[in-house]
Amino acid sequence: MDTDNGKLWLSDEEQRVWRTHLDVSRLLMHQLEADLQPFGLTNNDYEILVNLSESPEQRMRMSELATRTLQSKSRLSHQITRMENARLVRRESCDSDRRGLFAVLTQQGWETMLRVAPHHVASVRRHFIDLLPAEALAQLQKALDPVADHLLGAECEAGGKPAV
Repeated sequence: MDTDNGKLWLSDEEQRVWRTHLDVSRLLMHQLEADLQPFGLTNNDYEILVNLSESPEQRMRMSELATRTLQSKSRLSHQITRMENARLVRRESCDSDRRGLFAVLTQQGWETMLRVAPHHVASVRRHFIDLLPAEALAQLQKALDPVADHLLGAECEAGGKPAV
């Protein structure tokens, strides 16, 4: 088995970096999820609320929301049903496409965002941003940009839309 660059295995340094990245990614997401639990939200809930709150008219087609949150349409549908039951979002039909549906942020969803966002930002700062000096954040951004660009390009080539 050969890879694109002719190397089969990761070097010891590459392995350490890769595993540290995996550990940090899992642990950080776990911690952010734990910090959302007192508000009755999951990371997926919060991501959907953010996407809707930042969209025109606080609404988004379900298919676009699925793409942006990297969820299958059926998984997102179950998620939206749960969030509808909590009165955070509602579904609306699309006038121009009878099969299309919008997910729409409700007033309660908006108020939840306003209440939770400061706590979430504080959590991101406490567990990530404030642990790194400004120079390291700039270096990290520079290091991650090519990976993000590559993955976004791969997503487009596979027939999907960029998930940003």
